[in-house]
Amino acid sequence: MSGTGFVSSDAVRQAFSTAMSRMYRAEVPAYGTLLELVAEVNDAFLAQHAQARADLERTDSLARISDERHGAIRLGTADELSTMRRVFAVMGMAPVGYYDLSVAGIPVHSTAFRPVGADALNKNPFRVFTSLLRLDLVEDQALVAAARAVLAARKIFAPGALDLVAKAERQGGLDQGDAALFVEEVLETFRWHDQALVDDALYKRLNDAHRLIADVVSFRGPHINHLTPRTLDIDAVQRLMPERGIAAKAVIEGPPTRACPILLRQTSFKALEEPVSFKTALGVWQAGSHTARFGEIEQRGIALTRKGRALYDRLLDEVRAGDKSLGYETRLQHVFKHFPDSWDAIRTAGLGYFSYSLTEAGKTAANRRGETGSVEELLQAGLLQADPIVYEDFLPVSAAGIFQSNLGDAAAQQFGASPSQAAFESDLGAPVLDEFEHYRQIEAASIERCLLSLKPHAFHA
Repeated sequence: MSGTGFVSSDAVRQAFSTAMSRMYRAEVPAYGTLLELVAEVNDAFLAQHAQARADLERTDSLARISDERHGAIRLGTADELSTMRRVFAVMGMAPVGYYDLSVAGIPVHSTAFRPVGADALNKNPFRVFTSLLRLDLVEDQALVAAARAVLAARKIFAPGALDLVAKAERQGGLDQGDAALFVEEVLETFRWHDQALVDDALYKRLNDAHRLIADVVSFRGPHINHLTPRTLDIDAVQRLMPERGIAAKAVIEGPPTRACPILLRQTSFKALEEPVSFKTALGVWQAGSHTARFGEIEQRGIALTRKGRALYDRLLDEVRAGDKSLGYETRLQHVFKHFPDSWDAIRTAGLGYFSYSLTEAGKTAANRRGETGSVEELLQAGLLQADPIVYEDFLPVSAAGIFQSNLGDAAAQQFGASPSQAAFESDLGAPVLDEFEHYRQIEAASIERCLLSLKPHAFHA
């Protein structure tokens, strides 16, 4: 509890994340198997890599690994999106980044709701990748009208949840009882409902346009599509999933295996075919099925600068356009030899963001306040150390790869690239945070703290 009597947003987020994981484990039993596998792989990795463990402990980020989850939901209207922003704000989560998935043929654009401060991330780094359906990209206008009518009539938030959001906004937080009730009420929005809002005929039309459209429009709410644990060795998880009876996707999305991980690597198990009931014109429930929800695993590396991201994107384009007689993973490893694979090389080339701190020698020097020099000189002197800043965000091409491997829409309408960040932010009711500028500020602040500790106002970076 805070001094005001309110539960901290970090505590609300932790409680919600735990409740969500418990609910999803009950709904998708394979998720529980996946959590057990990831925990075993992480324990084995830490036992074999003492320096990695020491670095995680030194940066106060070891404990978060086992708690780390990201979920994904898909919304249908601007009102749903703006209300979801208010819900996540109670949990201390802000919209970070704009992702246009139409570049990969998927009719949504997205943001990631997550905590942004280092302390909040270390307490609970829960994220929800949140997509908004873009019916403006659908060609069949009769289908668009039918979909809009269904979406306009549904209410995805319980009245109690909305009342508690308004109460938190009005008084600046929630007390213990209200916070517990908030978690319970909001969780209902993300629960799986097996009775569709549409009849079988409309579902088929939506599904034929794109399976994701059917997933968004056909149900009472944005059931959680996956919850993703973080692993320290995604190659091991990918290799071991079949041994646990989990059907893994063919390739890991993102960069190849590296000594110094960059950005984000993701894999998943195949989407589940789940029973669904559709109401007929006679008012009778008819049995059917729906395929959407799946399991995902991620491994996170360093956040890249704009320069680093441009190099990553160029290399990935080369991989995709490369010699198809070679396997994808072979092409990936070959092309990405052009991306430096040591922390020092990444840092000096300006490709990644780092957090700077004083070494033990630096702390001793800080007591004297007599050291001068540039950041590079202080690093060379052993007074500063640079740790990679973890990439907390997402990759649209990788997200699309996961979607497509699970949904398989080869015959569906193809959607051309159509980014519209201004429209998304208008629907959201707020601007999204620029992740590059955010990481740059974290790095700059860490440098400033170090230099001021050594000798205020006498250093240059």
